[in-house]
Amino acid sequence: MALATALAAAGVPVRGPLGRGAESEDAALVLLCVPDREIADAARCVAKGRLVGHVSASAPLELLEPHERFALHPLLSVVGAGAPFAGATCAIDGSSPRALAAARGLAERLEMRVRVIAPADRALYHAAASAASNFLVTVEGMAERLAETVGLDREALAPLVRTAVENWTRAGARAALTGPVARGDEETVARQREAVAAAAPDLLPMWDALVAGTRELARQPLPSGPA
Repeated sequence: MALATALAAAGVPVRGPLGRGAESEDAALVLLCVPDREIADAARCVAKGRLVGHVSASAPLELLEPHERFALHPLLSVVGAGAPFAGATCAIDGSSPRALAAARGLAERLEMRVRVIAPADRALYHAAASAASNFLVTVEGMAERLAETVGLDREALAPLVRTAVENWTRAGARAALTGPVARGDEETVARQREAVAAAAPDLLPMWDALVAGTRELARQPLPSGPA
C-alpha cells in the first residue's frame, strides 16, 4: 500500500494494490509486494509479456521466471502509508537492460538514490539492512523493557537514541561510541550485568553478546580525520 500510494502521488499510473489472482492483462508492469516464499507462485499468476518485479531485498530474480524481471528494494523501514521514500537509497537489479531501466525509472520517480546491487551481493546487502533496522529495533526493545522496570517510558529514551544515531551518521560507529565499555570502566559494566541478571535474566545472552561486540568496536582506532 505504501509503495502504491507513493508511486501514484509521483504521477505513475497505478492499478492497485491488488490481491492474488487479479487480472493484469492491461498492465505493462507488475510489481509483486509479497513475502519471499510467495514470489514464485505470485509470478506464475501474471500474464506473459509483462515486466514483473519484486521488492525483496535478497530473493533471486529467478523466482520471477519466465518473465522479464527486476528487483526494486527501498532501503527504508516501511510500516504504513506515507513512508518518506524521497532521499532514501533503492537497491535495484534487472534481467535485461529494459527491466533494469524500468526499476531505475520507478525509483527515480520516487526521488530515491539508485544503487545496482549484483545478485552475488544481495544477501550481504540484506544482512546490512537487517542489522541497521531490525536489529536496532530489537536492541531498543531490550532497552525499553529494562527502562520500564525503573519507571521510564520509551519517550525518555528517544532523545538518547536519536542523538546516538545522528552521531553515527555523522562520524561513524567508532567515533560515536560512548559509555562504560568504550571507557574501559569494567566495574560499571559488571554492575550493569548484575542488574540485568536480576531484572531480566532471559536478556543476558543478548546483553553479553552486545557487550562483547561493543568491546571489539572500542578496540578499533578512532578515525583521524574530521567528523
